[in-house]
Amino acid sequence: MVASDWTLDDIPWDTFQAEKVDPELLKIIKAASLVEFNGTDYAHYLCNIFADDPDFQASAQIWAREEVQHGEALARWAEMADPSFNFKAAFKRFTDGYQIPLEAEESVRGSLSGELVARCVVEVGTSSYYSALAEAAKEPVLIAICRHIAADEMRHYKLFYDNLKQYLERENIGRLRRVWVALQRIGESEDDELAYAYYAANGAGQAYDRKRWAQDYMSRAYSYYKQKHVRRAVAMTFKAAGLNPQGRLSGLVSNIGYRFLKYRVGRAQPAA
Repeated sequence: MVASDWTLDDIPWDTFQAEKVDPELLKIIKAASLVEFNGTDYAHYLCNIFADDPDFQASAQIWAREEVQHGEALARWAEMADPSFNFKAAFKRFTDGYQIPLEAEESVRGSLSGELVARCVVEVGTSSYYSALAEAAKEPVLIAICRHIAADEMRHYKLFYDNLKQYLERENIGRLRRVWVALQRIGESEDDELAYAYYAANGAGQAYDRKRWAQDYMSRAYSYYKQKHVRRAVAMTFKAAGLNPQGRLSGLVSNIGYRFLKYRVGRAQPAA
């Protein structure tokens, strides 16, 4: 895997404009910084389950370093935008309350191919997400950060997709199974990880109520998506699942998915 071509020194920090910070966007950036910075734990998990593939393990370590850099960039911006935000303390709250199965020796997806399908779904989802945030943001430093991250996440998708093609030759899991794994992983976007990260970043001193914090998060994060972002995410997910990314079904699912997101935002906002 070719490493990212940017570092924190490439971010134009001196162009920061506090008056252009959106306080609602700031809340989900704080949460995103925690999830991204936790990339080392995911690399540990991946190296465990791909124990017989040193080449993939090496790529996973590069991937993790880039994820951590995403977290560092977002955290630095968040602390500039809100000097009261203590990233170190928030990250401790997050990892104290949420952990992935670090000692797992087999993929929770049932196969290594399934694991790679799930990783493809995550990467294309985050690429679309940061593209949406880059377009919604007004603050120039945040725009630059989100654009860098979106490009990285698309490269990460390619990393996992290229490995998926190799593992499919060995395991030959069917298309139906790949579709099921993709659907499972999409559903998990509303599990405890994002809700708890949002709580850890924004709810210091308050009790954790999963439903409340998940709705708070969804009402903000989902609102930034435009139809083109959903369309790209669906197309690349279809590709990983072995379906035609440009076919009628992909277009239909994109339209339904976008309407569903807007529906969820509408329902979550009054509750939040």
